[in-house]
Amino acid sequence: MAITILAPAPAAPEKPREDFSDDSDDGGVGLGDERPAKRARHSAKDIVTPGEIVTDDPQWMRGHGTFVASGRTEIVAAVAGTVQKTNKLLSVRPLRARYTPEIGDLVVGRIIEVQSKRWKVDVGAPVLAGLPLSAINLPGGILRKRTETDELQIRTFFSEGDLLVAEVQSLHQDGSASLHTRSLKYGKLRNGVFLSVTGTGGGGGVVRARRQVWTIDAAYGAGKVDVILGVNGYIWISKHVEVAGAETAITRMEEAVSSTVYSSQNDEIAPETRKEIARIRGVITLLVEEGLRVDEDMVTKGYETAVIVDAEEQGESSAYLGGTRGKKVLSLLSGP
Repeated sequence: MAITILAPAPAAPEKPREDFSDDSDDGGVGLGDERPAKRARHSAKDIVTPGEIVTDDPQWMRGHGTFVASGRTEIVAAVAGTVQKTNKLLSVRPLRARYTPEIGDLVVGRIIEVQSKRWKVDVGAPVLAGLPLSAINLPGGILRKRTETDELQIRTFFSEGDLLVAEVQSLHQDGSASLHTRSLKYGKLRNGVFLSVTGTGGGGGVVRARRQVWTIDAAYGAGKVDVILGVNGYIWISKHVEVAGAETAITRMEEAVSSTVYSSQNDEIAPETRKEIARIRGVITLLVEEGLRVDEDMVTKGYETAVIVDAEEQGESSAYLGGTRGKKVLSLLSGP
């Protein structure tokens, strides 16, 4: 049987993306069907890849995540992500990226290195953040200048591996952040579980919201559970501990800041509380796996839905949210 060799067909010319509508009211580019407000997962047609032409219309200006080749006018994507429009500026928000600190962000971090007058903290950014010794509260709330004795005892406050919640106070030219814990709501973390998810780089994950810290009234008599959503994607879920004198004025802070704030010893946690902490962790993991945004509203609704689904199941109560149980929780969340 004779074999016929056909000449190769020329490649189809690359088509630029559809022209963008100026009357888009959602702050983004018209890329097809509308998506639910809380859903951050993108379909294939919403995503541009590196080297793909975003537009060839000269009225648009290029922003982050794009470039213009020499001698050409097309705006080309430099990263894989979704196209965003700000007036006449086009940018590509990457699907995954390292956390970029901003002043005022609440972050959860881990101590990586202890130096003479500061700690180096991993907050998920390209560069380690710094926590100066002068930016923490001393035990007893004493307001004074830090001395050599404090420097020698620096590991009694934070040591390698400790988790803490802090606020970004300032930024340096190399992109690193300077943190502080000069508040009763900041400091060392205990009595809980750590979870790392996607931060504000893009896609589903933790987003900047009105509140990053709140308390959930857990079901089944488990008491209260605190949830801390670090903007950097680091999350802490813990047993709620009442802070005596939380409303004390700063002039009498010594009455509120006890020597136990830097203790590494966990308190006794009841089995019911542990189970509900695991359930909240499962809810957050489920939201991230489905590309949904993680904020107070979604986590609270997800937890309430998980409790309802658990009550409907036959047999012993379980915090597991995989398989058909997880699908049922998602279907109830996305329902009317």
